[in-house]
Amino acid sequence: MPSLRAAAIEALAASDLDAKVRATSEAARLWRGRTVSLREPGDPVLPDRPGRPERPELVAPRLLKKRSLNTVNGRIALIHALAHIELNAIDLALDIAARFAAMSIPPSFFDNWMQVASDEARHFTLLRNRLKALGADYGDLPAHDGLWQAATDTSGDLISRLAIVPLVLEARGLDVTPGLAAKLREFGDEDTAAILDVIYHDEKTHVAVGAKWFRFFCARAGVNAADRFRSLVQEHFHGHVRPPFNDAARAAAGLTPLFYRSLSSASMSR
Repeated sequence: MPSLRAAAIEALAASDLDAKVRATSEAARLWRGRTVSLREPGDPVLPDRPGRPERPELVAPRLLKKRSLNTVNGRIALIHALAHIELNAIDLALDIAARFAAMSIPPSFFDNWMQVASDEARHFTLLRNRLKALGADYGDLPAHDGLWQAATDTSGDLISRLAIVPLVLEARGLDVTPGLAAKLREFGDEDTAAILDVIYHDEKTHVAVGAKWFRFFCARAGVNAADRFRSLVQEHFHGHVRPPFNDAARAAAGLTPLFYRSLSSASMSR
């Protein structure tokens, strides 16, 4: 039987979307049942980039058009963008499990992140199926590569990865997803709004996982978690920490305003 690390790398490297989803779910199942070890000497090399199909075309974020949600094409563009986020989220969760498997970390860390990977695979499938129901598919529109940049920038440091991916990128989903779902309902798209409800519910858990382990490693290092978070965001995050914030959902996940409020007015670009 493969190790968890090998199974996660297999899923990460898969370029076929259906194969990636299946391999992710299988890796999570094997680890959950403790039928595989965490790592083995013969594990494959972690790829620099995840496997991807030939499409979509990756372009600079500024080249992506904004479209009205009051049209079918506008909703397809939104769903496509969200599916791209979820696909990257699958790979980010797989990467954190595989990349840091050699560290001295409690097994529950890998329990949590393989559950996140499994959730993200489910979200991607829901969104892709919705695209198909609207006569489209993932890959039909261009997308950007900014999300994977977070993995590259934090590849050498687990605590930096935790700060940027769950506590900045995924926390942003807590801020914007309820509003998107409400707008979709205004335009009569209950099916897509219901998918966003599922994603929002799971995102709360994912941010909570990130906050729990970020605090764990800060405590183990003897540093203040909020102070460390702010310094890491300033060092690694290419962009802005933008309000408005869903303070209630963030706090419920363990991310209090002390972490992020002072970052919201400053540019994080290097």
